[in-house]
Amino acid sequence: MSTSTDDELVAAIERWAEKELRPIARKFDHADEYPADVVEQMKELGLFGATISPEYGGLGLGAATYARIVTTIASVWMAPTGIFNSHLIMAACVERFGTDAQKREFLPRFATGELRGGIGLTEPGAGTDLQAIRTTATADGDGYRINGTKTWITNGIHGTCFAVLTKTDPEAVPRHRGMTMFLCEKGAGFTVGRKLRKLGYRAIDSAELVFQDFRVDRARLIGGEPGHGFHHAVGGLALGRINVAARAAGIAQAALRDALRYAQERQTFGKPIAQHQAIQLKLADMATRVEAARLLIAQAAAKYDTGQRCDLEAGMAKLFASEAGVENSLEALRIFGGYSYSIDFDVERYYRDAPLMCIGEGTNEMQRIIIARQLLERNPL
Repeated sequence: MSTSTDDELVAAIERWAEKELRPIARKFDHADEYPADVVEQMKELGLFGATISPEYGGLGLGAATYARIVTTIASVWMAPTGIFNSHLIMAACVERFGTDAQKREFLPRFATGELRGGIGLTEPGAGTDLQAIRTTATADGDGYRINGTKTWITNGIHGTCFAVLTKTDPEAVPRHRGMTMFLCEKGAGFTVGRKLRKLGYRAIDSAELVFQDFRVDRARLIGGEPGHGFHHAVGGLALGRINVAARAAGIAQAALRDALRYAQERQTFGKPIAQHQAIQLKLADMATRVEAARLLIAQAAAKYDTGQRCDLEAGMAKLFASEAGVENSLEALRIFGGYSYSIDFDVERYYRDAPLMCIGEGTNEMQRIIIARQLLERNPL
């Protein structure tokens, strides 16, 4: 797409978010109710195919435009962005690493939202350390049998298809060489364990997925050859981290927007609190964080779009933007004062939603390690 076309698309998404999401966000968040109508609208907007190639019916958006869309939606209500982000990580895994037959079979159905889902990596005893997963896939004739449990899986309840990371050779050394990714559609032996209740990021289903002798055909092994699953999983995390950074930037932007408005309306000592220097200092820092986050995201997205390795840039964007979301949400609480504890204002939601961005797609502690290692690798003595 051209720049002007991208701008028009982002503007259209902004109008949709203001019209359709803002009026219902608080209600669905507090009720922790799945926004089924919103999902249907996102299908019509093409969001489930946002980054999928037009060859397979998607919009073919670059990461830069995709990140802008995510930030725009998240600045109104962050949770719905997770529905299509997890789905698109699965789609990117298929498009980048799948066989031609897998691309033809799945990507068009992913693009329309006919098949929706996500990526099954995390387990009860394995999150950041993916090589510690215990879910196994054992060869069985012309297929495999999968046994194990995945947890904190976005779209786990309402999704129907997941890219699931398994161990096909638990004895492999190094461990990552024994890992394989499969496309698994729900069926006999593949069930939802339970819905996980959360502090924030509500209304969106996060669940356990349980596999008990679930049989999957060899044709569903992503890429066709076992042993490359870890590479496939890590390859999808760059886009995921850019998305999480964009979500966090949206929260930071929302907190700034609401704080600016409230600071000009609320008066103390005969003048708006925005005229008090203490509040001005907070607003200045909040605005600076938003702009810095946007620039780091744009840098990471631009490099991703060229096909270059961008774990350093994506890690920096994710690290800074997620911390900016947390800091801005907390500063918004302080500016709102006592009203910030009222569920009648959205700032309490920003405060609950923001910390997830520091945890998801690799903790910020891990991001710092990744950044440092990349700096050392790129700048040897």
